[in-house]
Amino acid sequence: MIYRNTWAEINLAAIGHNIRQLKETLPEGHQVMTVVKANGYGHGSVQVAKAALDEGINFLMVAMLEEAIELRNAGIRTPTLVIGRVPPIHARVAAKHDITLTVFDLAWLQEISEEVFEYPLSIHLEFETGMNRTGISTERQLREIVATIEKLDHIHLTGAYMHFATADEINTVQYEQQKEQYEMMLGALSKLYPHPLITHIGNSAAGIQYPKEMLQYTRFGVATYGLYPSKDIKELDTVDLQQAFSLYSELIQVKKIAAGECVSYGATYCATEDEWIGTIPIGYGDGWSRKLQGFHVLIDGKKMPIVGRICMDVMMVKLDRAYEVGQLVTLIGKDGDAMIGMSDVANHLETINYEIPCMLTKRIPRTYL
Repeated sequence: MIYRNTWAEINLAAIGHNIRQLKETLPEGHQVMTVVKANGYGHGSVQVAKAALDEGINFLMVAMLEEAIELRNAGIRTPTLVIGRVPPIHARVAAKHDITLTVFDLAWLQEISEEVFEYPLSIHLEFETGMNRTGISTERQLREIVATIEKLDHIHLTGAYMHFATADEINTVQYEQQKEQYEMMLGALSKLYPHPLITHIGNSAAGIQYPKEMLQYTRFGVATYGLYPSKDIKELDTVDLQQAFSLYSELIQVKKIAAGECVSYGATYCATEDEWIGTIPIGYGDGWSRKLQGFHVLIDGKKMPIVGRICMDVMMVKLDRAYEVGQLVTLIGKDGDAMIGMSDVANHLETINYEIPCMLTKRIPRTYL
């Protein structure tokens, strides 16, 4: 049951549309790996994964072992890669659930070398090519890691990958440098380990900007949800993405205040004339940041400014007239011809659109269309 009068709607048809759009950009034979980490970027990992499988996706990616196990508990047996470091002590859990782990550390392999595994463990190697986050940096490290893998019967090396730092910008030198470095490291790996491997380098930005340069798989994350990685990538106009996430609430009180009366904590907003104020049941406890004071919502297709400090559970807006309690409020999404995009919220917060659905907490129920 949903008791709240604030909720998000996730349009799974839009997600299917986006996946089809992204698949069409890739060369024949290349495939999409759908990224459902961070609870599917706040959209719901299990529901998004099932929508992706309906579109023929055959590989999923998450960031943590818990996220992969959640998919398994939902009956999703599709190959799934964890890109974050999983403590060696939990490697057997991954093997039991047929979850592929990322390896970039010789010490990690050495720690599990004496472990007894009931099931084999698949791993992908991550190469460091310029992101300077995690990954194998040198051929020497690679040789040591491969030599250790070959001694471990319960470890199966099945793939290799990297991550671009500037693919959301247009034609950067660093993109070319990272790609060149990866190709060099992949060439060294193929000599050390001459077995078939899955290779993937592209995120949403790289996959949209350089589709012909992607390898066997392209990891589409934010684009799956209808969000462009950057303004530059959107302006390429090569894919038509549909935002899948909408956020709604309703007015729970409407009152008229007199000139000079103030609204919310700190009295940061005071009316200069008699005006209507509406209260909406969403606040920073839901992840709706206090910094959104001064932004707006849509009511009856019109912008209504957020006034006064946003509280933990509610916020207030200035209305153009009296509305009935229960009036629909759109915080993200369409209302008639008007639209608040995820990027509009992100721009106000001086952040990226990726962050917005992720910051909206589980207090906001998700419903699925």
